[in-house]
Amino acid sequence: MTSRIALASLAAALLGATTLGATASDLPSRKAAPSMTAIDPWSPWMIRGRALVVMPQESASLRAGGAPIVGGDVSISTSVVPELDITYFFTRNIAVELILGVTPHNVKGAGTLAGARIGSAWLLPPTLTLQYHFDPIGAFKPYVGAGINYTVFFDEKAKGGFSSFDLKDSFGLALQAGVDIMIDRHWGINFDVKKIFLEPKVKVNGGAITGKAKIDPWIFGTGVTYRF
Repeated sequence: MTSRIALASLAAALLGATTLGATASDLPSRKAAPSMTAIDPWSPWMIRGRALVVMPQESASLRAGGAPIVGGDVSISTSVVPELDITYFFTRNIAVELILGVTPHNVKGAGTLAGARIGSAWLLPPTLTLQYHFDPIGAFKPYVGAGINYTVFFDEKAKGGFSSFDLKDSFGLALQAGVDIMIDRHWGINFDVKKIFLEPKVKVNGGAITGKAKIDPWIFGTGVTYRF
């Protein structure tokens, strides 16, 4: 009788241990649970299409036959043009922007040269700026920038009886500030202002009149932003 009780007790103990082991194995292991990694949608590329108002802040220092033209100045027309720019982000805050576009302008005399038509020219002013983009304030993403401009003058035409009109390609500094107002992760509206310091050499009538024309335009832009 005692041996039967001992065998029954041993069988019950083995059954309990087996059931406990199976129950433990059925529980999910914390180590085996897959980790969920968030997908970062950040992209380094952004493009903008803008309409620009190019407003020269002009003045000139001119000479005729080697002598200064006292009171001689120039007036350069304002221009409205389309523009494309491409931005690449090195980090979320540091970026470079390349600005591409062309702009036409008419040049007239001012001061003692008032009323004289001098010429016209097209400007190709690619500008590269290094930018700092501040952390977003809601949908607003402001930025500032500084860089270099190289302006190529082409299709220069003399007017008003002058036989030739030439502007020399030149480098200039550029300052910039703006803001992107994002509608969603990709699309936004951009407002931008730049100041370019540009002072090319000018030559009229084959060198009969020479000097420098300080153009120094303000460039006001607005358009559409697309972030990849």
